[in-house]
Amino acid sequence: MYPPLKITFLGTGTSSGVPMIACDCPVCTSTDKRDKRLRSSILVESAKTTIVVDTGPDFRYQMLRENVKKLDAVLFTHPHRDHIAGLDDIRAYNFFTKRPMEIYADSLTEEAIRRDFYYAFSDTKYPGLPELNLNTITLEPFTIGDIPVVPILVWHLKMPVYGFRFGDFTYITDANKIEPSEKEKIKGSKILVLNTLRKQKHISHFTLGEAIDIVNELQIPEAWFTHLSHQMGTHAETESELPDEMRIAYDGLKLAI
Repeated sequence: MYPPLKITFLGTGTSSGVPMIACDCPVCTSTDKRDKRLRSSILVESAKTTIVVDTGPDFRYQMLRENVKKLDAVLFTHPHRDHIAGLDDIRAYNFFTKRPMEIYADSLTEEAIRRDFYYAFSDTKYPGLPELNLNTITLEPFTIGDIPVVPILVWHLKMPVYGFRFGDFTYITDANKIEPSEKEKIKGSKILVLNTLRKQKHISHFTLGEAIDIVNELQIPEAWFTHLSHQMGTHAETESELPDEMRIAYDGLKLAI
């Protein structure tokens, strides 16, 4: 049995966020709060354990907005800046818990963390620096607290990216290809979250049409699309085009499973 989980979408936008700086398009000037998208991240909570997937540039604000007082671990999908840039702000949790934050990442992402946040790994430790305990993950399943985690390898053009299945919930961002063997890990999920950058073809992200095809192929009963750019169109317009079992995620959305 899987523990009951609450999923909070901390951000549902692409690397530039929505609205995009200096853009006057209908999406970026929309007054619909669902069209205001921070960089993509989710909060996964059981009764005992709290995990954040990715700490983008908006991490500090996301934690304040959702009033996250307790955080047990951070799980990373890949090393791009819009997914790791906010890691320094983890030091607030270090201050209150008096212990390092548990970080779970593959070797490629771990290399980027050590490079970008080199000062956290210096032999000379100054007060106030982030304290991180790196846990290198592979495709082997593991557990964080009482939450089971099944890594799913997907491809962001030529970069390996990790999606994650938490019980009956699967989260995949920054992908444009999933091998058949990895699709098997997704089958049986009750909810699938999948990146959909825009409707037009893109070199390293699924389009809306491609994401819909995957949901249908895997016969997932409920799907939410994330990591949207302003090129997708407004939330209201895009969602009106989708089948009933598929929806557009938005910042602050909460799901229970």
